[in-house]
Amino acid sequence: MRFELLFLGKTKETYLAAGIKDYARRLAHYVQTDIITVKEKKCKKGVPENFQIETESQSLLQSAQGTYVVCLDRTGIQMDSLEFAARLQEWEMQAQKKISFIIGGPLGLSPDSLKKADLVLSLSPMTLTHEMTRLLLLEQLYRACSIKAGEKYHK
Repeated sequence: MRFELLFLGKTKETYLAAGIKDYARRLAHYVQTDIITVKEKKCKKGVPENFQIETESQSLLQSAQGTYVVCLDRTGIQMDSLEFAARLQEWEMQAQKKISFIIGGPLGLSPDSLKKADLVLSLSPMTLTHEMTRLLLLEQLYRACSIKAGEKYHK
């Protein structure tokens, strides 16, 4: 199984970029992880936000074709770290080759893209920045993999 993390635009905050790099390195011990940055599409002035959200969401979904798609959104299901580790185990047993985790931009993901996802996951009912969500997702993936391996990081 491989993880593919699809981000819209580069991580601008250096402290978050450093954390993302660190957890990606740690996660590589357990599973191949590819971080793919999809270029932001600048919309012209006056274009409605929902059009921009739809355009960005389509770009992200196109990059994840043929994979098991997990979209992150505050309206998604929540699970604790043990449940998340169990979900990873399920995906392995189902022989999922690649899991694509999609995090939208500052405006989030379109309702249509959330409907197309195999799973909509929430890290918190609170609204988080899209850049902070990147780091938190990687940390939770690392935690879930360490739980599956029976290691002490989780505690």
